[in-house]
Amino acid sequence: MTPAYRGRFAPSPTGRLHAGSLLTAVGSYLDARVQGGEWWVRIEDLDPPREMPGASADILRTLEAFGFEWDGEVVYQHDRHPRYAAALAQLVASGDAYPCACTRKEIAAVARRGVDGHVYPGTCRDGLPAGRQPRAWRLRVPAGEVSFEDRVFGLQRQDVAQEVGDFVLKRADGFWAYQLAVLVDDHAQGMTDVVRGADLLDSTPRQLVLIDALGHARPRHAHLPLVCNTEGEKLSKQTLAPAISIDHAADELRRALCRLNHRPPADCAGLDELWAWALASFRLDRVGRTVQRDGV
Repeated sequence: MTPAYRGRFAPSPTGRLHAGSLLTAVGSYLDARVQGGEWWVRIEDLDPPREMPGASADILRTLEAFGFEWDGEVVYQHDRHPRYAAALAQLVASGDAYPCACTRKEIAAVARRGVDGHVYPGTCRDGLPAGRQPRAWRLRVPAGEVSFEDRVFGLQRQDVAQEVGDFVLKRADGFWAYQLAVLVDDHAQGMTDVVRGADLLDSTPRQLVLIDALGHARPRHAHLPLVCNTEGEKLSKQTLAPAISIDHAADELRRALCRLNHRPPADCAGLDELWAWALASFRLDRVGRTVQRDGV
């Protein structure tokens, strides 16, 4: 039986955990625990060319060293390809997915910009051009606005058809798209709440379109503020974000809590004390929307 609250932390093993990923882990963990809910860990290893050898094991060791305790077994997306294939087959059968022969260069030559790159112009929506072979699979996005109430950022609205267009479900290189895999797994695992970084706020409406097409229940969403470097760039492997140190775990945890607008008292010195204070004090409605600079 699925509990009233089940959340997750789902890092990609493209590098070691940094301050931004720690903030997401802390925020999602505390939101689950203060509500008496479960907190699961899923390794989103869908893109082997971008993975760093040993990163999955390093992420789990780091979480353990920081005192995180998760429910259930760790789930790896590389074990779940049949689920994604079944979801795509369902969408094809219902007419909600179709094959696409377009290259990125072809799309860029004719498409306008949207919230996340070029808006797909619908070239293959009514069938592949003569002599062309399918390269990817796309969702047929219905017209109209999608809205949801984010627990941090409030009411969000987006016309996915106008701002994104028909988006990819399976890529031309044969790998599954994040948008499909993440919600298939959230549904299969019974996730009631998705707490993650605000960089994915614009992705949520297209995921809701896909959730509705598959007939899944919509989870609640909360997007946490990002941690950026001194140049204003989101911390990531691409921006050379430094890994967090397990040798200074208490200091790192204190900084993460402060970034979430929860400042522990000075006499909270160790990990156990910090977690005890955070579990007694955490409230999602105290978390701000402001991007946080590294070094806070």
